[in-house]
Amino acid sequence: MPTDALLRPRRLRLVQRRTLWCLTWLGAFCVALFLAAPAVWWFYCGESFLSLTERRPAEILVVEGWIGRDGVRAAATEFERGVYRYVVTSGGVSESEGWTEGGWSYAEGAQQELIRSGVPEAKIIVAPAMDVERQRTYESALAVWRKLQSLSIKPKSINIFTLGPHARRSRLVFAKVEGSETRVGVISWTPSCKQAEPWWRRSKRAKELLTETVGYLFEALLNSGRSPTKL
Repeated sequence: MPTDALLRPRRLRLVQRRTLWCLTWLGAFCVALFLAAPAVWWFYCGESFLSLTERRPAEILVVEGWIGRDGVRAAATEFERGVYRYVVTSGGVSESEGWTEGGWSYAEGAQQELIRSGVPEAKIIVAPAMDVERQRTYESALAVWRKLQSLSIKPKSINIFTLGPHARRSRLVFAKVEGSETRVGVISWTPSCKQAEPWWRRSKRAKELLTETVGYLFEALLNSGRSPTKL
């Protein structure tokens, strides 16, 4: 390089030319398709994905009492058809939704409904949970675990009977609480009135799907912020 070029002062620039890469229309379409595909799949398949049914040859059937009278009656039918030794009712303080009144234990209400449905009282174990505003499924699973431990019942496998899209999250929570020594299956029950139409036609089901989607992801990714200890 010539000496005069080295001695020449550089000019200050406010703007500098650079090469800018950008997507073509085809590239932008492919990226949009890649980002939209999971949302479209969840829109059509999310409810069925969360509404998991995966039975185990289990000794214990756990019924989440908040699913309502019709759900508990369906659980009684499941108990009669299976080879279960016991059915465990779980839940905290009830609300009116799904039942005609509230303010009492879901677990005890489910027990009474099972008896009315023909399940022998000696086969029913009641495991009421703490009355909490958050982590109700976890508290129910913990109450079931403690109740079985107090009775010296250590099942190799259990099935959880619950409502629709809550099923996958329930299985995940119960599996964490029960530990590796117990295999956890799940049975998703859907009321007949919900089987004839898609979820997006009812605002209540749309809200339910959104809540369960967030709840499942929160449970799967963050463990709901709980302590790993059960005692």
